[in-house]
Amino acid sequence: MSKVLIIEDEKNLASFLQLELMHEGYEVEIQYNGRAGLDAALELSDVDIILLDLMLPELNGLEVARRIRQVKDTPIIMMTARDSVIDRVSGLDHGADDYVVKPFAIEEMLARLRSLLRRSSVKQETIEDSDNRISYRDIFVEKDNHIVRRDDQIIVLTKREYELLLSLIENINVVQGREDLLRKVWGYDSDTETNVVDVYIRYLRNKLDVPGEDSYIQTVRGTGYVMRR
Repeated sequence: MSKVLIIEDEKNLASFLQLELMHEGYEVEIQYNGRAGLDAALELSDVDIILLDLMLPELNGLEVARRIRQVKDTPIIMMTARDSVIDRVSGLDHGADDYVVKPFAIEEMLARLRSLLRRSSVKQETIEDSDNRISYRDIFVEKDNHIVRRDDQIIVLTKREYELLLSLIENINVVQGREDLLRKVWGYDSDTETNVVDVYIRYLRNKLDVPGEDSYIQTVRGTGYVMRR
């Protein structure tokens, strides 16, 4: 269930919006002045979208939007009776994502709200996907399903090979010693000799490297291994 924060000093309009939004399945919170609205927007972690009036007591909507944008990227729909191009541009420049002129049809408001929530959801999915995917040169690692690709080709790795590659690719430009890699990949209590790291580095190079091109994994003599940008 998405949560909507309404910051509106016209109590009749705020109540009307609350009823319509709750009827559509949204959770709603109302604040009636700019200062309280700003506090709620910054303090509440579960607000998905904000309906923000332009003309508010204590702190106007432009300033509220500006201060929210310094901290959060919660979608904001600005509501106002002022319909000039300058007013709209000012609202958008201060951080609003959309601008609705009063009086408005509730169907239009709901459509704009749904559109912004969809865009916000896609953005969040993109962020989450970027956290799941790691790339180095033309190698892509999908962490959730332990898949390694070069372009559209899957590179088949064993569990140890995959974990060793992941440790290197998550620490670009950081030289890791054999003992460090041994602890990360084989476990702190492993009795495995450190030269097993060299063996698995060779396995990885055989599967990853392209003839005639620099190796993905560089050896730092006397220290360990690293992937460098």
